Order: sequence, then structure tokens, then C-alpha cells
Amino acid sequence: MLINLHLSFFEIKGTTAMRAIRVYTPGEPEVMKLEESAIRQPYADEVVVRNHAIGVNFTDVYTRNGAFSPLKRPFTPGKEAAGEVIAVGEKVTDFKVGDRVVFVETLGAYAEQSIVPEHFLIHLPDQISFETAAASMLKGLTAQYLLRRTFRVEAGHTILIHAAAGGVGTILTQWAKYLGATVIGTVSSDEKAAIAYQNGCDYVINYSKEDFAQRVNEITQGERCHVVYDSIGKDTFEKSLDCLRPFGYFVSFGFSSGKIPPFDIMTLLEKGSLFATWPGLTLYLDKREDVISMSNEFFEVIANGGVKIASPQKLSLSKVVEAHKRLEARQTIGATVLIP
Repeated sequence: MLINLHLSFFEIKGTTAMRAIRVYTPGEPEVMKLEESAIRQPYADEVVVRNHAIGVNFTDVYTRNGAFSPLKRPFTPGKEAAGEVIAVGEKVTDFKVGDRVVFVETLGAYAEQSIVPEHFLIHLPDQISFETAAASMLKGLTAQYLLRRTFRVEAGHTILIHAAAGGVGTILTQWAKYLGATVIGTVSSDEKAAIAYQNGCDYVINYSKEDFAQRVNEITQGERCHVVYDSIGKDTFEKSLDCLRPFGYFVSFGFSSGKIPPFDIMTLLEKGSLFATWPGLTLYLDKREDVISMSNEFFEVIANGGVKIASPQKLSLSKVVEAHKRLEARQTIGATVLIP
């Protein structure tokens, strides 16, 4: 049977064939394989999306290497993509074939087509391209809950953002500055420091050269920060607590350097009656109305110019191994998208 790879699908007894990345066992990037894969018809509350651009996020790394375990294997990684609706379930009311959409928090994005619950599907404004949406939606919603819900950043707050030139960090920095905060960012290179300054950081610390806790203390004249946003984990945790003023918030949302080791909770008392939390996007998106309101707030801050999304690095879906290697080696600036 011949396969038209340009169209990327054909009908087989109610299923559709397409190309997708499959993972059979947890491990290094090489465990991801591009294969022909069947996709079923949507259930009543589902939509089928033909993906035009696919987001690459650290949560994909965690799912691939086993830090986050999928419900079953083999599986297709990826939790974010933008494209057009090509089929809808019988109970779907808000979407129709041909709609431009973006989705998040739905495993299976590393594919030419994805089945998405209507709950996690978002109408894409005409002025936002598929590539921009795939590069920013999951990161933007992460920034939304971090800045507006986990700890509500207001004008006058002093905040520390680790990995300030990364995918989430770039959006966090701009949005926090738009809200009127004083933003201190940390980076791992001088090149990334320049990016962080361009995105609005008031101060940037290259933690490969400086003790970031000491510099924060100097910058704030001993006052320290109201909140630290940390996606690095093991390498930054202990000193991040030293960057907080009494009753400050340590907000962890990733562990690119490894998981934070177990610690004595009394440490939080000793360092200033601190709060420490690890919030998750899935819970913030539990209600459909929150999916819509959080997305609209992100689109609004883009429309207002508070957040500008740089053109992402583009790689073909077949280059997914390279994309993960770059991400894990912290060689990326901004976002990367995969093009099916």
C-alpha cells in the first residue's frame, strides 16, 4: 500500500495513518522513534487536530526519561501544538472543521495529527501564527499561573527568575516587568545575559561566574526578594531560599539540573518563615472556564505589547532527538518548535 506522505494520512477501517514519535522505554533522546502510527476517530467530546507546529518543553523531557510516567507505553510525547481542526466528536459544540486552534496538557503532540479533548482546546486568534502559538502557549499559561495565581506579582515586588533566557523565563520576565515588578534574572552565559536584559530584566546574574545569592543580597541592599521562580531544581534550591525575605515564596516548577533533594521543613522557618510550593498547570486548568480565561489573559498581554514572542527555532519532527539534546544541554535560547 502506498502512503502519500505529503498528505500524511489515509483511511483504514475508521482509523487514520500518520507519522508520530513513539517511545517504548524511558531513556535518552534516542529512545524517540519516528514511525507510521494509526490514529482513531474522535470520541464524542474530542477533536482531531492536524498539527502545523509542535511545542518542545522540559515536561516532554521528563515524560521521555521516566521522571514523569505516562499511563502506558508505547506513547507519543508532547503536550502542546497548534494547527487546524479536521474532525470533531458528536458532542463538541465550540469547534468546527477548519478552525485554527492550539492545545496544551494533552499527551500526544509529537505527531502529524493529535486527538484532543475539547476541554484543552483553545481558539487561536488570527494575528497569532501556528509557530508562535506552539512556541508559547504552554509556557504562557505556565507564566500566567505563576505570576497571577501561585504568587500574585504586583508593582513594587522584587522577584528572582532562574533561567531567565529560557522558554518560560523569557515570558515570565517580560510579563513581570509589565506588571511593574523589579526583575532579577539568572542565566548560565553572557550570551543569555544579553537576551535577559533585552526581555526586561533590571539585573542579570551569570551564576556560572557569580554567587547569585550574594549578588541578590547586594542588589536589594539586604532586602531580598518577595518570590523566587525556579525551574532548575537541585543546583539552585538551597541558595534560592537565601534570596528570599521573611515570608517570601519559593516557587519550583522544574528540575532541569535534577530533583530537589529531601530537606528538613524546619529549614523554611530558619530562613524566614518561608513558603515553598510546586504548582502544576494541569490543576489550574481543571475547569474549562479557567482554560479560557487564562488563555485570554495571555493573548491580551501579547496584544497589549507586554509580552513579545520571538520567532522560535524550527526543526523538522524527524529532528526531535536533536531538539531534546539541545534543550537538556541548555543550548537553547527562547523556544523550539517541531514542524511535521
